[in-house]
Amino acid sequence: MADEKPNKYEPVANAPIPSYEEATGSSSRTSTPADDRLRTTSEASHPAEREGLLGNDLGGRIPVPTRRQGYRPPPTEDSSSPRQSFEHDAFLGQENGRGSEEEEEVRREMEELEMEEPASQSIWGKRISSLSSRLPFRIRLPRWGSLRMPRIDTNFLIILARIFAIFLVVAVIYVLFVSDIFTNAANRMAGQMFDPESVRVYMQSMVDEERIRGRLEKITQTSHLAGTEGDYVLAEYVQGIFATSGLEGVHMDEYQVYLNYPKEGGRKIEILKDDGSVSWSARIEEDQAYTDRPRQQTPVFHGHSKSGDVTGPLMYANYGSRKDFKRFYDSGIETKGAIALVRYGGTQSDRALKVKAAEEVGFAGCIIYSDPADLKNVKQDEVQRGAVSLMSWVVGDVLTPGWASTKDAKRISKENNPGLVNIPSIPISWGDAQHLLRAIQGYGIIAPEEGGWIGGIPNVVYWSGNMSSPKVHLVNEQDEVEKQKIWNVMGKIEGIEQNEKSIIIGNHRDAWTFGASDPGSGTAVMLEVVHLFGDLVRRGWRPLRTIEFASWDGEEYNLIGSTEFVEDNIERLRKDAFVYMNVDVAVGGQDFMASGSPVFRKALLRVLDRTVDPIRNATLRALWDSRQGELEGLGAGSDYVAFQDIAGTSSLDFGFHGGKYEPRGEFALDGSNYAYHSVYDNFERMDMIGDPGFQYHKVLAQVWGLLILEFCDRLVLPFDMSAYASSMTKWVMDLEDWSGNKGANLPGNTPWSTEPLREAVLQLAQDARLFEKWEAEWDTVVLNSGGFESPVLAAHRKSHNTRMANFETHLLDMESGGGIPNRTQFKHVVFGPQLWSGYEEAFFPAIRDAVEARDWTLAKKQVDKTADIIMKASRKLVGNT
Repeated sequence: MADEKPNKYEPVANAPIPSYEEATGSSSRTSTPADDRLRTTSEASHPAEREGLLGNDLGGRIPVPTRRQGYRPPPTEDSSSPRQSFEHDAFLGQENGRGSEEEEEVRREMEELEMEEPASQSIWGKRISSLSSRLPFRIRLPRWGSLRMPRIDTNFLIILARIFAIFLVVAVIYVLFVSDIFTNAANRMAGQMFDPESVRVYMQSMVDEERIRGRLEKITQTSHLAGTEGDYVLAEYVQGIFATSGLEGVHMDEYQVYLNYPKEGGRKIEILKDDGSVSWSARIEEDQAYTDRPRQQTPVFHGHSKSGDVTGPLMYANYGSRKDFKRFYDSGIETKGAIALVRYGGTQSDRALKVKAAEEVGFAGCIIYSDPADLKNVKQDEVQRGAVSLMSWVVGDVLTPGWASTKDAKRISKENNPGLVNIPSIPISWGDAQHLLRAIQGYGIIAPEEGGWIGGIPNVVYWSGNMSSPKVHLVNEQDEVEKQKIWNVMGKIEGIEQNEKSIIIGNHRDAWTFGASDPGSGTAVMLEVVHLFGDLVRRGWRPLRTIEFASWDGEEYNLIGSTEFVEDNIERLRKDAFVYMNVDVAVGGQDFMASGSPVFRKALLRVLDRTVDPIRNATLRALWDSRQGELEGLGAGSDYVAFQDIAGTSSLDFGFHGGKYEPRGEFALDGSNYAYHSVYDNFERMDMIGDPGFQYHKVLAQVWGLLILEFCDRLVLPFDMSAYASSMTKWVMDLEDWSGNKGANLPGNTPWSTEPLREAVLQLAQDARLFEKWEAEWDTVVLNSGGFESPVLAAHRKSHNTRMANFETHLLDMESGGGIPNRTQFKHVVFGPQLWSGYEEAFFPAIRDAVEARDWTLAKKQVDKTADIIMKASRKLVGNT
């Protein structure tokens, strides 16, 4: 072993080395039968091994037939196996008889083998090896050969490439889906299939006034007071239309709320003689509206009124405002324990606040009537029902203020409840009021002409009355149910781009009696709009954003149904509700009127421009401009309150009201003259007098449908942020003038200024202009690209829309304990009812409440807080948070 050379292939001096031709000559390939048997056995018994060797030595090349027939790899360097030596010798001497092509193939193989063999040792290496053989010890030096990379089979490379290609395709598809390109492509395809203008034309042309008329006739067949059997039957009817029209997720939301109902024979108003006997009793109830086929009519009463049995001298207090009651004090007339008689309307429009004002100055009970001076052509027995819950103090279920009235929700007591009055009240007709006013003639002071104290009841001289007036006995007994079930009916059409974002459409279903105008006209119109949108969906159309339709219950009792829905879904609404559109009375006159957040101005005028008044042959926009119409502010009169003032969802309320054009028959078409909350607000009156032919119903359905399309299907929401800034500027100026009349900055008062508000509104105006530039830039980019919107641009557009919609939400006072002081249910710093304004529009309610109370320190604090919230909302609008 010591004499063994380190390299077996070390060339030996003077060894006979064959030339290339000799090595590949035919003589070297002569094989013996033994060789052939060995070759055949090896190929037959070890195919896998053979293929493995070929793979290792030939770098993964695909074997060719000549190799299988006449090729064997050489032995490895350290091989001493006899079999391997034998195979090597046999390879050199085998004969396969394939001619020149075979020889050429083998030649190429050997050339490659030579290229792959280690290079010969250098002369220096040979000398070192020779020297080491002469030494008494042996020196082993490492062998230096070329480094060879491992060979990979071609089949494996192909498989690896295919796997890589699959992963690449999957990655590309994932990126496309994440980038939302398919959704945008689908939207563009839908836009091509349903041209937006064609959809708007369809919405206008397909409204069927006869279908509206037929549905109103069904809706008004029976009275349907909230929580009654008639109400539930109508809820099922509406639910059926929602379902058959193709709305998705149709269901009823049930809440359990506080309602009251009059007991039979439990209401009395009597004039007593000096001995306590009854000299006259009020009839209280209205005549039967249907004499040919009598129907059950809701009794005359006040919702949420106080039960009681009281007696006291009668006094007339005009409209029942606090100013009117102050006249008694100024005149030296005591009022404690008396019974107040007041008129609907006038300087205090909210009936509940009339009762509350009477309560605060000591009256024991309150009677409210409808005076002919205020309501044109009002019938002698006509009575206006209504609730006397304090909706500007607590809205919704008064037992669960601020949270939803679910079955197991906690409830507060109805005793000393901030949302309820504490003296009994009853509504009556002017026919009954005539007897009462005659009874007090000559008592107290004669009613002054200023302030509207003199009404229109014939054969009556209006006197105030005093503690010597004839006594009146008032009884109001009722069933009070703390967990009465009510039902909201809900349905929706899912959007295809931002289905989590909602356009909410609502109308209340419950009525005091038959409710043809209030709310039946709105319900019938909404059902027509539902039908049209359902038909569009059946044809393949889809909105970009989800449309939610709602039929509210319990609106007449303090806006309960809509408020409980908002409180039950408050986080979702603040995050994802873009707008709320409300129609209460769809047709109560001929003039189109709207109130709401200023963001609706641009879209509203665009819709009015393309809709035509059915009688005056002019667009609604032209008529709007001719009477200098404005988008008015919101008060606290309908189901928009919880959306606008609690959830911060931009809200709009609209319908046909007012107007004194085209008097028909007995009644002029007057906004105050649709027999409000009376049994005479029925289908026959609407069909013959209110809207013969139902043309105004048809136009309102067109307006409503077009407005929905504006906000559910335009790529960029048509919010008018500049209009909001402009309106707010006007409101700040009005606040300054109003507070000046209330004694602001008089000597001795805390210095007070609206300057922080002015600065905040000025910043909003600047930010609104900057914000609206983006839409113009978006238009340019999309138009220049042939209508194509890239995924990146689409993402920016969605963010732009969300910031617009969130602006209203950012105007909420969301700090702990935030909201209007002592009425923290109302969170909006710009919109909200004043403490004593009720239905009327009001701006900056927290500031106005403080000014009314002459608390100038609190007023200054509220100015600073409101200005700060407006400033922050403005910064968030443009992304400067």
